[in-house]
Amino acid sequence: MSANGRLLVVPNTLDFGAAPLDLRLLMPQGVIDAAAALGHWACENAKTTRAFLKRVDAVTPLAQPLQAIDIRELPRTGKGRAAEASPAGLEPWLDVLRAGGDVGLLSEAGLPAVADPGALAVALAHQWEATVVPLPGASALSLALAASGLDGQSFAFVGYVPQDAAARSARLRELEATSRRLGQTQLLIETP
Repeated sequence: MSANGRLLVVPNTLDFGAAPLDLRLLMPQGVIDAAAALGHWACENAKTTRAFLKRVDAVTPLAQPLQAIDIRELPRTGKGRAAEASPAGLEPWLDVLRAGGDVGLLSEAGLPAVADPGALAVALAHQWEATVVPLPGASALSLALAASGLDGQSFAFVGYVPQDAAARSARLRELEATSRRLGQTQLLIETP
């Protein structure tokens, strides 16, 4: 099957929960312009996508009114933060791509598909022969690594640690041993 559209992997800001900064301080103008032009969005959360688009509109006017933009949340197959998108729920975006349209992929913060939902949507876009265009922007992982002073030449992202206290403690001891044995920085992610 051939699709002529593009899936744009759009970075989101990492400043939610703080006083919002001017969007131009957080991402390139080209990303803001590309986001303003999109009429279809696959996202982790529709509310935060609308908030992102309002910030975009303050810099570059949206190509159409926010109420007219097609914003759909990625369907989930499981519960919790490790849940991934269901292929069965992604048909609306396939139809847009087949028609030659573009779809934006946005997660709540950072770069979709990197420690955030969206990897399945990207994989399916490749299967559908759509062009996948990752736009430059912040990734919490790379920013944390850059600011840590830890080894940025050899590192591994290990995802989330268990919530159960005993399992969490065991996993952290395991990661510490791996870090020492391999001389490798271990990146993990935690949510509030």
